[in-house]
Amino acid sequence: MKRPDARLERVLATLAILIIGLISLANVVVRYVTDASFAFTEEFSVFLLVLLTFAGASVALRRHRHIRIGLLERALPPAARRVLILFQGLCGLIVLGLIAWFGAKLAWQEYQWETLSPGLGLPQWWYLVWLPLLAVLMLWRQCQQTFERLRGGLDDES
Repeated sequence: MKRPDARLERVLATLAILIIGLISLANVVVRYVTDASFAFTEEFSVFLLVLLTFAGASVALRRHRHIRIGLLERALPPAARRVLILFQGLCGLIVLGLIAWFGAKLAWQEYQWETLSPGLGLPQWWYLVWLPLLAVLMLWRQCQQTFERLRGGLDDES
């Protein structure tokens, strides 16, 4: 059976960690040579770490690799297991839906207020708009995972 994939999120996570590594290395070299450092590295690194976290969590969700306890699922009869899987999926959808909703609301407010980032003075919404977008991607992955588990795929031991 082919493993489920989240290619877009894998690419985003790979780019984020690559850029974090490159700007951190460049900052160390510049600081060593000139006793000064780049101003943008911390602000960009924090943003990229958040992007990396959400993209990586989305990949883990799609591949059924999130930490969880399957003891109860394995102990239940098939009908009750399906109810538990639906409950788990619904809980995930609620949490991710709230993140997407409030993240979008926050990004919109920052856009309206024209808030600038403290370090570089860039529009703050540039950083925040990724939160609801990645939460919506995770919502999609949650739905995919729940439907596949209800069809009998993605068991605990795979």
